[in-house]
Amino acid sequence: MLSLLAACSGGGLSASSESPYAPGASGGEAVDGLVVGHRLMEAGEYELALKSYYRSAARYGATVDTLSAIGSANLALGRLGQAEQILRRAVEADQSFPPAWNNLGVVLMERNKTSEAARVFETAYALDSGQSDAIRENLRRALAKSADPGYSEPESENFSLVRRGTGEYLLLTKL
Repeated sequence: MLSLLAACSGGGLSASSESPYAPGASGGEAVDGLVVGHRLMEAGEYELALKSYYRSAARYGATVDTLSAIGSANLALGRLGQAEQILRRAVEADQSFPPAWNNLGVVLMERNKTSEAARVFETAYALDSGQSDAIRENLRRALAKSADPGYSEPESENFSLVRRGTGEYLLLTKL
């Protein structure tokens, strides 16, 4: 199974549209590893994003944001077991963080753990109060698949990863 993670977010790789480089902080301060990692994910540089997320975790601790980002990068790299383990840690760290629950659901769907994924998406949806279209659609698809084991998603329909902030990851799968 081939998994590819694409990002849909404004901003691109730089603060200005003229520079291809990530902006540096003034005064010689380091740029937050999460910000750099998110930009690398948008650019399809998943291994570099993962390293940036690890640097952020080393500097600020293993927060729910950092763990969720590390899990998403592992998913993009096809490391489903690692992604599941890290995302489970993220939901343990903060049980009220809908993106971590949603992203765990995406991993579970990829691992054909449909019933558990549906329960996880229900939790994400409840915590999000139904605000996220991506979470709602993921829940709908998981429920449809768990109700009918022969259910097959058209290739144009995919599960969506969610991260805190302005971007949204879209998981594309090739069956």
